[in-house]
Amino acid sequence: MKLNAPSVIGELLAGVVLGPSLLGWIEPIEAVKLMAEIGIILLLFEVGLETDPRRLVRAGPKSLVVALAGFGFPLLLGFSVGYWVFKLSLLTSLFVGGTLTATSIGVTARVLTDLKRHHAPEGQVILGAAILDDVMGVVLLALLYEFSIGGGVTLGNAGKVIMFVGAFFILAPIAAKLMSAIIKHINTTTEIPGLIPTTIVSLVLFFAWLAHSMGAPELLGGFAAGLALSRRFFLPFGTALHADPSFAEHIETEMKPIIHLFTPIFFVMVGLSLNLREIDWSSPFIWVFSMALMIVAIVGKLAGPWLIREPWPTRWIIGTAMIPRGEVGLIFAELGRGSGILNNEVYAGMVVVIALTTILSPFAMKRLYSLLPPPLM
Repeated sequence: MKLNAPSVIGELLAGVVLGPSLLGWIEPIEAVKLMAEIGIILLLFEVGLETDPRRLVRAGPKSLVVALAGFGFPLLLGFSVGYWVFKLSLLTSLFVGGTLTATSIGVTARVLTDLKRHHAPEGQVILGAAILDDVMGVVLLALLYEFSIGGGVTLGNAGKVIMFVGAFFILAPIAAKLMSAIIKHINTTTEIPGLIPTTIVSLVLFFAWLAHSMGAPELLGGFAAGLALSRRFFLPFGTALHADPSFAEHIETEMKPIIHLFTPIFFVMVGLSLNLREIDWSSPFIWVFSMALMIVAIVGKLAGPWLIREPWPTRWIIGTAMIPRGEVGLIFAELGRGSGILNNEVYAGMVVVIALTTILSPFAMKRLYSLLPPPLM
């Protein structure tokens, strides 16, 4: 985009303009909803596919501290504001706090790459922390989803999801080795066009169905499938199954056109689902709620880097890089709206905060980096 804002913002605005909020040309019909669901499953597959645990090892404990603080502070602050200040229900407040834990690794990685700082020490800390945020966010999303359909917040529901996630991620490397070998063998013995993307899409949708059948969100299956097929996936006890890096890159290259075809539909769908005409903009709730969450969204992510040993400009950069919620925050908000947990006003306030953090953070990062010496080439 000419404003150097993430494309997700344009997709969201397209849905708002074309949907019931303004022009009313497109309705969120079932066919569009189905394509949107496929899009978000494929997006989480891409996130899993691009996850490299070696970044976490290189970044060391600093990434862990930043990730845990950037996950815990917004969750607690967001929940507290929703539950005690605005008197929202327990589950609604958990969704509000959960949405604020998100970090858009796509937006952050793009800015770091543009500035040629993704290999810098602070860049490794940021990317490592963002990866951890993604993993913790997906687990939290699975928990909230189970709470929303399982009758409330219970220890039994939480244990069920945690057991599923643990079993799924332990078995994923074994499945990856088998699937990768089979797909690679078929690819080398046939000249059928489009075999790789067709096979991988079928595999991702199967993982999504498996996740749904076990009581977790379909998108968790997409994330696990991507993680299983990534370049290197570590087993819990330190061993690793090595995949062919060139073949993993081939899968990623073949899948990108399909992912980039379906993923924007999800964000357009989010805009279509947001009917701004139904919101009472004269009500002080929407403005006070959005402002309060905006403060929480910023402070919660800026606090983490001050727990590690770094020069203060680097701390500001790391904290600012963790602020954009982007597509990950929208996934949380849309799940809450779709399950009936977030009403229209709360959902609109969440989308406003997600949009502002996603738009403003890249500009702030570029400004902060302009105050530092240029990177060594």
